[in-house]
Amino acid sequence: MSKRRSTLLAALLAGTAGVAVTTTLAARGEPVDTLSARAVSYGRAVPVGHGTARTYLTLEAGRPVELGIAFTETALHGLQPNDHSLPGVMTMPDGHAMFEHTLDMPADNPTPFRFAVLNWNPGGHEPPGIYDKPHFDFHFYMIDDAERRAIVPGATFESKGARHPAADELPAGYVPTPPVPLMGTHWVDPKAPELNGRPFTQTFIAGSWDGRPTFLEPMITKAFFESKPDFTAPIPEVKRHAAAGWYPRAYAIRWDGRAKEYRVSLRDFARAEAE
Repeated sequence: MSKRRSTLLAALLAGTAGVAVTTTLAARGEPVDTLSARAVSYGRAVPVGHGTARTYLTLEAGRPVELGIAFTETALHGLQPNDHSLPGVMTMPDGHAMFEHTLDMPADNPTPFRFAVLNWNPGGHEPPGIYDKPHFDFHFYMIDDAERRAIVPGATFESKGARHPAADELPAGYVPTPPVPLMGTHWVDPKAPELNGRPFTQTFIAGSWDGRPTFLEPMITKAFFESKPDFTAPIPEVKRHAAAGWYPRAYAIRWDGRAKEYRVSLRDFARAEAE
């Protein structure tokens, strides 16, 4: 096991510091969310597998209800295998292969999330025996993509990764793991089921870089999607936000059989003022 992998595993285990337009509202001519009948807008669709993925935003009276990524049922078919010779593959520091899809946010998005990245990990990643299953990362970023792409190994990489936000800007009890290029420092819940002997199906991660919270991330196995889930869980409380805005208090992983889409979303938004 590499030194980096051992460090990550120790940090994890020790606990140390879709929406589709399938109908319209006849009177208003607006697309609707097939699960809630609220008006919804979309980002640009990108190819994933044999299907597509795109962001979506559901608003009610100008307030965000749900911000997520919807991808078609066929997106789970024809995904890239664990082959480092394929076009577009990224080889990460632990040696695993990853494929990245950058997603624009819908227009008139009132949340602090500026774009999203869907990462496909066909062989999973470290630590072995935990996250080494085929899975997706759904990163919702609160920084610009140019800043994210500047998170690369160099003279300040480790120091910026180790510069953590204040404890009350992060989910209570979460602990950091070593920084990852193009992502930053990941914060995990040491009480998560997969870190306590149960199989990994889905988990929730927070991210930071250079002293600021930068992303929220549901991480979900391909097998969990194939079970056609209807899952919702609270996001651990963050007591203080450096920037005012709408922040989610829950996340969901759902199958919409009517639209034939999977959806991964942030929801139950509440307004927070800067402190």
